[in-house]
Amino acid sequence: MIFLSGIITVTLALLGTPLFIIISASALLNFYLVGIDSSIVTIEMYRMASTPMLIAIPLFAFAGYVLAESGAPGRLVRLSRALLGWLPGGLAVVALLACTLFTALTGASGITIIALGGLLFPALMSEKYPEKFSLGLLTSSGSLGLLLPPSLPLILYGVVTKTDIDQLFRAGLVPCILLVLLLSLFSVYKGLGAEVSSSRITLREVIGAIWAAKWELPLPVVVMVGIYSGYIAISEAAAITAFCVIVVEVAIYRDVKLRDIPRIMQKSMVLVGGIIIILGAALALTNYLVDAEVPMKILDFFKAHIASKLLFLVMLNIFLLLVGCMIDIFSALVVVVPLISPIAQAYGIHPVHLGIIFLINLGIGYSTPPVGMNLFISSFRFERPVLKLYMASLPFLAILLLALMIITYVPGLSLFLVKTAAP
Repeated sequence: MIFLSGIITVTLALLGTPLFIIISASALLNFYLVGIDSSIVTIEMYRMASTPMLIAIPLFAFAGYVLAESGAPGRLVRLSRALLGWLPGGLAVVALLACTLFTALTGASGITIIALGGLLFPALMSEKYPEKFSLGLLTSSGSLGLLLPPSLPLILYGVVTKTDIDQLFRAGLVPCILLVLLLSLFSVYKGLGAEVSSSRITLREVIGAIWAAKWELPLPVVVMVGIYSGYIAISEAAAITAFCVIVVEVAIYRDVKLRDIPRIMQKSMVLVGGIIIILGAALALTNYLVDAEVPMKILDFFKAHIASKLLFLVMLNIFLLLVGCMIDIFSALVVVVPLISPIAQAYGIHPVHLGIIFLINLGIGYSTPPVGMNLFISSFRFERPVLKLYMASLPFLAILLLALMIITYVPGLSLFLVKTAAP
């Protein structure tokens, strides 16, 4: 029955059927074949939609879409440039930080490339950065912020695995800093080698940039400090973020018109609706797979052929990189995580550490040739052949893979703040 379901699933996928239909059809078919009422799929969707933590996803998604349509990207780039433009390769470091923070707020690396690419790519070219370097930088840095609050993928991983989301937010901080630091060092090295121009830091420009972004700067600070300190729950942080973004961008800066809010809300809720439908269908299918003891059979296979925890982690990283190339991060989380999580725990891998490994792999997969999603988004945004993006992303992928190895085999980087905050 599982084999038959697999054939049908692959056939639907090859025909271009939407993912939620594939998963739902597979779940309904499997339940029908074993004589279980199909209403369990609807019950699972209702149970998921009523999960208290799930309210954070639509609120954060809405806030991210509002920011993407406002002047926030320009103010963020101006501030970063005023503070770091004096460094050799300073503008490249500015691009890294801006993309990281913007992805953390929006939860989608593709939106970051589209929103910030038009600002950063011409600026990098005007300061004589090599085109290949600039393209690779902007393509690869779009997913760095997935490890920082209020990252939607981190929240989704916590919902799927029932892992404490506060712990996940703490766990992502040090790995994210490592990723940004390594890429920043590479950017400074390239800046020195290419002899790019650097801007002189002036107190007037720093004050002007801070003043221009004065209403937006407190937002990530309040959210991160509140979450890390434990004073604000994730759902409360999401509500505060959405409310503050509306007030700041609509009432204060007036970058977004009040009449645009329903349209932005509709766009963001299409994303959220898709996530919830996929999540509910996937969890229903997961229940069937658990009842059929599929994870246990996979675990028995791994134990029979892979005795070493280190070798399992190598295989896991390779598998997740391939998954990240082929499907979007939200679908990958709800489909793959329930199958891999119990296997990883059997090898003694902490669920929080596993979540960080998952997100880094899936983020890198976005920029991995030949079918990484960000490669095609960048090709469209910068009007360059996708083959050129392949070559441009390779040096950055090598650095990200090095960081992935360090984070994978040194779990303390992910668990340090989690253990420190434990009572």
